[in-house]
Formats: sequence, structure tokens, C-alpha cells
Amino acid sequence: MTPSRLFLACTLVASTAALANAPVVKDAWVKPTLPGTKVSAAYMTIESATGAKLMRAETPRAAQVELHDMKMKDGVMEMKAEPSFAVPAKGALELKPGSKHIMLFKVGEPIKAGDKVPLTLTFEGADRKPVVVKVEAVAK
Repeated sequence: MTPSRLFLACTLVASTAALANAPVVKDAWVKPTLPGTKVSAAYMTIESATGAKLMRAETPRAAQVELHDMKMKDGVMEMKAEPSFAVPAKGALELKPGSKHIMLFKVGEPIKAGDKVPLTLTFEGADRKPVVVKVEAVAK
């Protein structure tokens, strides 16, 4: 095997291994923006065979994207930014209304029902290496 073919074979094996350990995103959706607002939120279910941490989310549709959590405290619903979300090994993290979610701030063009919003999610894998997953969330 020539050196270039060996390099290509090793690269393909490494890429396949990285993909095999990548978190899987299911049922991604975003809320349409309300008239006059520039805020939305994204929801989804994230599964991981080996465990991971969602570290960051990005979209070209919003100038600012943050991971947020909502909790009841003394009878009042509080929402605050979080640095990351843990995805358990052989388990799932559910991002849903009234709980953990991804906030989209400074949305440029309004998000309408049926729009597809691209999201780039950056995870830290169990091996502490970054793993990037791209998804399209449907506005509904």
C-alpha cells in the first residue's frame, strides 16, 4: 500500500470512529418568532453512547445563542444561562419548553412556521475532544 493510500485509510478509520461516538440529535425544532420580537428557542433530544457535554450552539439566523435552563424557585420560574449540558452515556438529554433549551437572541430575519433553521452543536466527547454535529431544526 502506498503512503498516500495508507494515510487515506487511517483517516477514514479515524473519521468513522469519531462519527460512531458522535451524539445523535433527534426531533430538532425551533419556535417561530413572534411579530416584533427577535428571540426564539430550539428544542431536541440528544442521545450519546459514550456520554458528552453540549458546550456551544450556533446558527446563522441569530447573532447570539446561549444554553439556558428554567427551574421553579420559591414559586417563580427562573431562566439562566448555563455553560454546558451533560448528555449521559447510553442515555438522552431532552431539551424542551420549560426546561433546558437553546435560546436564540438577536434573530435577523423572522423565523416562520416551516422554516428550516441550521444549528451547529459543539460537544465535548468522553475523550474531551470536540465533536461538531450539524442539524436542521424545523420551525413549528
